[in-house]
Amino acid sequence: MIAITLPDGSVRQFDGPVTVLGVAESIGAGLAKAALAGKVNGTLVDLSATIEADAELAIVTAKDAEGVELIRHSTAHLMAQAVKELFPSAEVTIGPAIENGFYYDFKFERAFTPDDLKAIEKRMQELVKKNLPIERSTMLREDAIEFFKSIGEKYKAEIIESIPEGETISLYRQGDFIDLCRGPHVPNTGKLKVFKLMKVAGAYWRGDSKNEMLQRIYGTAWGNKDDQAAYLKMLEEAERRDHRRLGKELDLFHLQDEAPGMIFWHAKGWTLWQVVEQFMRKVYQKSGYQEVKAPQLLDRSLWERSGHWAKYRSNMFTTESENRYYALKPMNCPGHIQLFNAGLRSYRDLPMRFGEFGQCHRNEPSGSLHGMMRVRGFTQDDGHIFCTEDQILAECVDYTKIVRDVYHTFGFENISYKIATRPEMRIGEDAAWDKAEAALIESLESLGVEYEILPGEGAFYGPKIEYHLKDCLGRSWQCGTIQVDFQMPGRLGAEYVADDNTRKTPVMLHRAILGSLERWIGMLIENYAGAMPVWLSPIQVAVASITDDQADYAREIVAKMQDAGLRVVADLRGEKINYKIRELSLQKLPYIVVVGDKEKQDGTVSVRARGGRNLGVMPVQDFIDRLVDEDQRRVNTDQ
Repeated sequence: MIAITLPDGSVRQFDGPVTVLGVAESIGAGLAKAALAGKVNGTLVDLSATIEADAELAIVTAKDAEGVELIRHSTAHLMAQAVKELFPSAEVTIGPAIENGFYYDFKFERAFTPDDLKAIEKRMQELVKKNLPIERSTMLREDAIEFFKSIGEKYKAEIIESIPEGETISLYRQGDFIDLCRGPHVPNTGKLKVFKLMKVAGAYWRGDSKNEMLQRIYGTAWGNKDDQAAYLKMLEEAERRDHRRLGKELDLFHLQDEAPGMIFWHAKGWTLWQVVEQFMRKVYQKSGYQEVKAPQLLDRSLWERSGHWAKYRSNMFTTESENRYYALKPMNCPGHIQLFNAGLRSYRDLPMRFGEFGQCHRNEPSGSLHGMMRVRGFTQDDGHIFCTEDQILAECVDYTKIVRDVYHTFGFENISYKIATRPEMRIGEDAAWDKAEAALIESLESLGVEYEILPGEGAFYGPKIEYHLKDCLGRSWQCGTIQVDFQMPGRLGAEYVADDNTRKTPVMLHRAILGSLERWIGMLIENYAGAMPVWLSPIQVAVASITDDQADYAREIVAKMQDAGLRVVADLRGEKINYKIRELSLQKLPYIVVVGDKEKQDGTVSVRARGGRNLGVMPVQDFIDRLVDEDQRRVNTDQ
């Protein structure tokens, strides 16, 4: 007898070996019809897999996260089958499931067109209707290599050649199409009903720019139509909010080929930058940070001693002068250690907190650059805390409180916390890593927040807490971080005089709240669709005159508002007022003030809020007081 334990704790007995599908059928026809795969003792397997001993089993359906990922993986293979049927000379390479969808890379003699995507998607739908069984088989490694070579699939053969000798290779067949895959897969193509092909992009074979360029077809796939419709609607909204488009429309910034991965800030965009930076500067001051500035160029020897040269050399911009080799800093930490080392430090000086709006450069691959979200030149709101081991916990707790307050001020409430632990390639002893990871965990638990562990994703010198937040579209962004580093201070000679008069090495906490200011501002633009709250808006109000007769009055109002510290412009053009209002509204300004003869005579203004809301007529000073209050309280009156 074989005992199968189900997730609800119930146990089903079988006389002998039974397939996953057989167990599902014994539970009910409805479950058997919905089943996509099984999870046997925690391992995902095909429905056809046989259970030969007592086991725990969960039936996976499209309602499960594993089921949706399985659908996406199987849909990638469905797309590959359709491509091969329509374009027999195309070679298939790799096609995994990814977040929200899948892709497959192909080698083909010409570029795929939008019409090709339509034809591929149509063929996929035809294959779904055929309800083709998806069947697993195995083959010896050497036989599999010869098989794929014989059908002209050299990339598949190359993949198998990288697998150790003696391994058994698993293949999946659906109709006449056979693909290399570990699996598992859904049982038949009829399970793959909800998908859409999205775009074609270039991709190097195995992600190496030294290899030949392939074509990557992206698609999305879901367990039901409603989820896909919601996702596609979100993409439409994301396109409307794209910071690159809004940056151009709102005259904030631009990019150009002569400076790849670098931002050209226009006056309005730089005003937004300054508002963010000045706010964070006050956060520094309130939290006990000394604002410092370290050089952009540092000698190679310093990067070698810190460990960055071995880890990040390929991403560093370098130069030579007078037979010395320098690198533009990709991060600020080694420079801050030099500032710490500039004087004799006592335990009484600790914790010592340095903060810098540090401009960094990283030689990111050109294909990975993405507007302000992935750049080569960026500025971090970077900080480093030098402290004793006993001070780590309190510093981490206080830092998390600061992060929450800052994100709340910018309008983000949904924060998730993730602890990235020691990677395989790291420096330092395990005992130090144990202390560092324990301190981070305790700091979050003391605040009562839930967190997720990310095994092996810490920096090479220490573990970290990552602060992820969600924007108005539900997209997650990793922004802030704090890292506990027992290694780098010692490598660069940092020490302080302890209370027993001995020299000790401080612990260094690396931390950034916003991360890259460029990325943060890009995220703000998209979150607010360019319609910033009053305190963030580059221009908070425009004063528009109806005729030339009110030009001087409009200038007086502008001067009063500027004296109150507000960011204001005047529109004195000889255009009709409705035209002015329409144009100014496109700039997404929080307020538009209209002045005509009556307002001039009464010393008032007619106020329109963003979104076409008419707030009526009010005295000039009342309106100024209102704006100053909104600016100082940093509220979002659109909500």
